[in-house]
Amino acid sequence: MATQYQVEPTSSTANGETTGYETVFVNEFTNGILDPNQPMLGPVRDGGHIVANTAPGCWGPMITPEIRGGHEVTRPVAVAGAEPGDAIVLRIQDITVTSLATASGNDQHMQGRFLGDPYVAGRCPECGTLYPKTVIRGIGQEAVRCANCGADATPFTFTNGYTIAFDGNHQVGVTLHQEAAEEIARQAKRYAALPDNSIQNPILTFAPHDLVGLVARLRPFMGQLGTTPSMPIPDSHNAGDFGAFLIGAPHEYAITSEQLEEHRTDGHMDIDAVRAGAILICPVKAPGGGVYLGDMHALQGDGEIAGHTCDVSGTVTLQVHLLKGLHIDGPILLPVLEDLPFLARPLTAEERERALQVARAWGVERLEESAPISVIGTGPDLNAATDNGLARAAKLLGMTVPEVKNRATITGAIEIGRHPGVVQVTFRAPLERLEPLGLLPFIRDQYGIG
Repeated sequence: MATQYQVEPTSSTANGETTGYETVFVNEFTNGILDPNQPMLGPVRDGGHIVANTAPGCWGPMITPEIRGGHEVTRPVAVAGAEPGDAIVLRIQDITVTSLATASGNDQHMQGRFLGDPYVAGRCPECGTLYPKTVIRGIGQEAVRCANCGADATPFTFTNGYTIAFDGNHQVGVTLHQEAAEEIARQAKRYAALPDNSIQNPILTFAPHDLVGLVARLRPFMGQLGTTPSMPIPDSHNAGDFGAFLIGAPHEYAITSEQLEEHRTDGHMDIDAVRAGAILICPVKAPGGGVYLGDMHALQGDGEIAGHTCDVSGTVTLQVHLLKGLHIDGPILLPVLEDLPFLARPLTAEERERALQVARAWGVERLEESAPISVIGTGPDLNAATDNGLARAAKLLGMTVPEVKNRATITGAIEIGRHPGVVQVTFRAPLERLEPLGLLPFIRDQYGIG
């Protein structure tokens, strides 16, 4: 494991420049809180790699009140030379599912088992212990017990849930009946392929089986991928929608709306386009940046409308680049070509020739040179998230919001990442606006233009 990193460089050249490690391997996890004051791993060098074994997000941590963030994400990795105001570019080179099965479904909060927020502040309903350690006794939705007094201590149960097993190539999954779900539940850690350092209770223990014989296609992506906020924030709440639950909360992680706006980095997106082959550009708000990841999903439809999907263990490889002085407030995504909305895709040679004919016929001297870009917006609801994404795109490109609205209407789309409040504002942006930002090399690699 690489050495811990705070503000000081851990490796340098003769002239004192921070260089960092070629590859940082990560198999450690936070307790659910993203804290810029805690030591980071690394640093990884500009152009180096992060290789991580990630644990399931959502349901496992949700039934493990010892974990304080609703997810179980990797310890952040510093990037050599990264300072607030910079950006970190993440090329997602590989995402591989290692779980053999998982369980998920729609949730309900269990009253009396949390302080204000069941994702963040689990509390034993009998002895009152906050963030209690728990043990598993048997299987089913009453299996998670307070280690102190033995009470049923899970903050969540299912309203409708399923257990889904995958084929050996991780291409399809099939939801299972009760007998099969319970067989898996008795060996939950093995079927979940929980990483060695994970402390979550595997959700397979609950053996949900409301859906049987349903077939789903796998296409894995990262629900959590980003950089560390500039103040301690629970990992699942590092976004404008879930983060809103922290405003005026009764627990120790309460913040103000102004603090949420300033410090969050929107690493919790649940956008299914954040998959292998995509490029994600993240804001740096804490020294070193602190790249973290987790909440791998085996599959998901846009919106994650059930609130949760098929959370799995897996391995991830990222290549890291440092982009100095970009000054972005939230993530920018360059999806793989097939994930782009139809109107946002780069023009083909035939389309461009047809457009040139129209332009010449009407005396238009040149066609705009443009490329796709997807700006992430988050907020308490989808309207607020859309406004946030439009404002971020306008600021980034030096445009007015009405211009961005027009471009997103005729050369792109507004796509829902997570209901209730994560969107992608995707459109073709002029290369002359993208080039000064230092984005063209990545756009060239992604789409062959620029």
